[in-house]
Amino acid sequence: MAAPMELFCWSGGWGLPSVDLDSLAVLTYARFTGAPLKVHKITNPWRSPSGTLPALQTSHGEVISVPHKIITHLRKEKYNADYDLSARQGADTLAFMSLLEEKLLPVLIHTFWIDTKNYVEVTRKWYAEAMPFPLNFFLPGRMQRQYMERLQLLCGEHRPENEEELEKELYREARECLTLLSQRLGSQKFFFGDAPASLDAFVFSHLALLLQTKLPSGKLQAHLQGLHNLCAYCTHILCLYFPWDGAEVPPPQQTPVGSETEEEPYRRRNQILSVLAGLAAMVGYALLSGIVSIQRATPARAPGTQALSMAEEDEEE
Repeated sequence: MAAPMELFCWSGGWGLPSVDLDSLAVLTYARFTGAPLKVHKITNPWRSPSGTLPALQTSHGEVISVPHKIITHLRKEKYNADYDLSARQGADTLAFMSLLEEKLLPVLIHTFWIDTKNYVEVTRKWYAEAMPFPLNFFLPGRMQRQYMERLQLLCGEHRPENEEELEKELYREARECLTLLSQRLGSQKFFFGDAPASLDAFVFSHLALLLQTKLPSGKLQAHLQGLHNLCAYCTHILCLYFPWDGAEVPPPQQTPVGSETEEEPYRRRNQILSVLAGLAAMVGYALLSGIVSIQRATPARAPGTQALSMAEEDEEE
């Protein structure tokens, strides 16, 4: 009997089954198709077989870590949400997917990772509290830098150089995108009728993340809240496909042996490796940046000098 497919993704919060846009898209598509996945909702990407989230380990042991490729593999395994779509609907799917990436994704990155107030009070706070020590000290900052680079790639070279002008243009295009999505959805349950397709998984992941999070700075959020059919659309998908996965603080429960959220034989090993790797990264950073230096001891040093030097270094750290 083949091993089950295993999905590793960021765990839930903010009333959503996952706080990560890519993880949420893959989870939603899997629920739409009924794909039999063993899901690991985790807050340590180093526990993923690829070191990133989301990641799918196939029944043959192959590891796939790009959301579109994960969905393509599920389709190959006969879990295809687009099976009944016409050629025109397939073309519409590609067009709207491109629209999401070009017009809406940049603002989502800006909202959660660039906007200082949102990043400090919401995004970084959640990841720093959810991640194990010592990852919570440096990984949120590294993720922010990666999202900054991703935003630069999405914006391209033909954008205004002035940051304020760029922000205005991004938000204007995102509002137009939301309005277009609202008009296209109309009064339908899903974008192509009564059954969800892959487009619905990606639209939902973008909208729900923006709609459900309590943001101190929510410029685009206010516009989305005024589009009532999109709000009802997100609520419908959450209630229908994630009736138990949206709790911000999951109720305490006993974790049985073989639970899908933990791998008991490897749990202790992974914790130790995470701590050692994190400490090594912190020491390496301290040495490279000059915070801590290694010097040869001199025989003429007065008694008590070494202890004083170490105390000063500890205070600086």
